[in-house]
Amino acid sequence: MKEKFINIKVIPKAKKQKIVQEEKRLKVYLKSPPEDGKANEELIKVLSEYFKTSKGSIQIIKGKFSRNKTIKINFE
Repeated sequence: MKEKFINIKVIPKAKKQKIVQEEKRLKVYLKSPPEDGKANEELIKVLSEYFKTSKGSIQIIKGKFSRNKTIKINFE
């Protein structure tokens, strides 16, 4: 099993969902507001589609309540 750690900047309440590759991180635009974990749920869903992996293989390691997050993805 291969692991990958990715730094992410989350932009909640965006008009459109999209992922932008920056130099050292991904910038992820989400429609959900940062309330009750809604943005984190949407983030995991969007990343699972982007990396073509299951939602269960994606974990928020750092920044659960911040816009700057570190994500761990397990590739099988």
